[in-house]
Amino acid sequence: MAIAMSGSWAEREIVALISRRQLMAAGIALMGQMHLLRAFGSESDTEEASRGARQSPTHPPDSGLAPSALLLAPDSRIEQRVNDLLARMTLDEKVRQLCSLKLGEKANMFTDKGTYTPEILRKYLGTLGVGSVSLPIARMDARSGTEVTNLIQRVSAENTRLGIPPIIDGEGFHGLRANGSCIFPTGIALGATWNPDLIHTISTIVGLEAHSRGLRRIFAPILDLSHDPRHGRTEETYGEDPYLASRLGVAFVTGLQSQGVISTPKHFVANFVGEGGRDSGDIELSERSLRELYLVPFRAAVTEGGALGIMCAYNSLNGVPCCCNHWLLTDVLRGEWNFQGAVVSDWNAIPNSVGDLHANTRGEAARRAVTAGTDIETPRFDVYNGSLAEEVRTGHCNQEVVDEAVRRVLRLKFRLGLFDQPYNEPNRAVQISDTDANRQIALLAARESIVLLRNERSILPLSSALKTIAVIGPNANIARLGGYTPEVVRATSPLEALADHLGSKVTLSYAKGCELTGDSTDGFAEAIAAAHRSDVSILFVGGSAETASEQRDRADLDLTGKQEALIDAVAKVGKPVVVVLVSGGPVTMTHWINKVDGIVMAWYAGEEGGNAIAEVLTGACNPSGHLPITFPLFTGQLPMPYNHRPYGRTGTTLEIPATNDSVRYDPLFPFGYGQSYTTFEYSDLVINPQRILHDGTIRISLKVANTGARNGDDIVQLYLRYGICRITQPVERLCAFKRISLAAGASQVVTFILGQNDLTFLNEDLKPEVNVGVYSILVGSDSQSGLQGIFEVTHSAAAKGNADIGVTHSRVL
Repeated sequence: MAIAMSGSWAEREIVALISRRQLMAAGIALMGQMHLLRAFGSESDTEEASRGARQSPTHPPDSGLAPSALLLAPDSRIEQRVNDLLARMTLDEKVRQLCSLKLGEKANMFTDKGTYTPEILRKYLGTLGVGSVSLPIARMDARSGTEVTNLIQRVSAENTRLGIPPIIDGEGFHGLRANGSCIFPTGIALGATWNPDLIHTISTIVGLEAHSRGLRRIFAPILDLSHDPRHGRTEETYGEDPYLASRLGVAFVTGLQSQGVISTPKHFVANFVGEGGRDSGDIELSERSLRELYLVPFRAAVTEGGALGIMCAYNSLNGVPCCCNHWLLTDVLRGEWNFQGAVVSDWNAIPNSVGDLHANTRGEAARRAVTAGTDIETPRFDVYNGSLAEEVRTGHCNQEVVDEAVRRVLRLKFRLGLFDQPYNEPNRAVQISDTDANRQIALLAARESIVLLRNERSILPLSSALKTIAVIGPNANIARLGGYTPEVVRATSPLEALADHLGSKVTLSYAKGCELTGDSTDGFAEAIAAAHRSDVSILFVGGSAETASEQRDRADLDLTGKQEALIDAVAKVGKPVVVVLVSGGPVTMTHWINKVDGIVMAWYAGEEGGNAIAEVLTGACNPSGHLPITFPLFTGQLPMPYNHRPYGRTGTTLEIPATNDSVRYDPLFPFGYGQSYTTFEYSDLVINPQRILHDGTIRISLKVANTGARNGDDIVQLYLRYGICRITQPVERLCAFKRISLAAGASQVVTFILGQNDLTFLNEDLKPEVNVGVYSILVGSDSQSGLQGIFEVTHSAAAKGNADIGVTHSRVL
């Protein structure tokens, strides 16, 4: 792993905004990249070593104090309790531990919350109980949700034969999906922060809020790579790069699990890279592509972050559904990575495998999934509950396979402390939800996520001399928060935020102009009139769940409906125009980009997004986000990740002016791109030493100076470019980055250290090997510009001067 050597920017900034005492009072610890698995014992571990089930308290405690919130480390005491309990379970009770309960009978399981009463729970749980409960409180406030999770645990304790507590699940990749929680920028926006420390703090808050309401497993982070942003769920990802996604993913996992909540990265694997960006199709990928790209963030989440959950994806992988893929879930995940947690299916993935997809019968689907390594079926009683026990009784499924899956589930429940204390205090859940301290972190995240893409004639920040501003567009007077957001969120729209920030000094003229979709131009006249009355027009356009979301992909990345025509109509007024894109992914702009003066990519920036946008536009905040994904010129270029392999010969594209015909990466805005209201100068690149052995390290340092008049942040990015290698390598790949903060006129030396792991490639046997030869590096603020240098990796003979630069041999590790 490359190491960026400089101070922790996020911690300094957060502490400046909110005192550490306030954060600790809210239960948040800025722990950095600490390992989550601390040894933690209690008297109950010893006293109940020979017992499996718990004895239920008559009511939850009301201490008002935060729980220790540490996952117990695996040890012999837990293993003994697991085995003792397993020995007392019937086959039907074992199978129920692999099942999930989701109440509500409507077809759309994402919108129906169901009703949880003692009578209904007793009916569904019976005496067998259940292993998991799927999203019971997604549309409840903190008090109601906590009361419901307490009720679920009490009925499980008092009415099932063994009193085994369920793990209650939730969603939370950018804030807990439950009413009244703190909602942060969506995944792609968090990717634009390039700030693992901040992501760790955010996920710590998610874990704190989730734990307080009785949730012990969150289906996050999303570690799919977005190589084709036509996919409707691009907004959920951290972007297109495996290294960036892995650093942010590990940060998220460790933060969440520090609060005693299992992190369940998803969707394992390659769910978002179907042809044309189409969702959940069969993915045909070589093992090399999987190991070099799509498995990388998941591997880091498990081996570095210690993730105790994995959600397998809907798609098939080379013809085998991921939920039934033994190579993926057992050989790689458990065999190679030593995964110690439980695999859950994506919702309905196992029943979806019945029929044309994979299995002839529900029983066959159940047998294939559990044998492959899918421990838990979500979200409802379905294939496992109805068929798995019979598969065992008829000899079609080995009972030891079921027993091992149950062991994994029970082991997690003991490590979570659910047998000892499953309850939570509703008052505390209310007190820590969406606190002012948490909202300050949401505001910081929104500020750092916003990317300045275009700023002709320094139109931004808006001049303080302006008297009238036209605020136009379908995304101006609404807070777009992205998918997996609760129904009730305290959020501010951009229009409201601008009015608050500008006060009575400036007159705002609002006109919606058009809808996101449809052909109506009825609102154009009002928008044009507002532009005529104003000194500058700000157009808020982009998307919503209506234009791209789960099960809603795109064929074209142009703005939908009449939004492009609205931009054209306002631009023809002849006044300056700024476009703010409120969207979950890249937008193609060739029809209108040269008609506007400024472009700001605001993404779906969370509950404080409106305020952050207003701060950026007015200059109270200097934008510092950088793109975690390529913006193409044309949709037809897709997929076009920056880290592609070289072509076999030069070539051009008719519609694109020739630039670099050997690389053929011609984006509108490249990966890593982002402007600022200040300027940064990179200089004094030093590579030391310039020649190393295959197991040596390289120290790369440079000076970054803020040469402008404003304080600002920049993302220093280090890209590695291989020399000649017998297995072709990406034209470049990100291998280190660092967010830095510099006052106007200040400078800082940033140092990176590259080691053996950074220089490896996968050889013909897919084993890591260091390529011996000449490497070049690029250090800059995006993937296409910056300082360049070279160094050589050699074997021992070359170190004595017997090899020429450019000779490429390799040494297997």
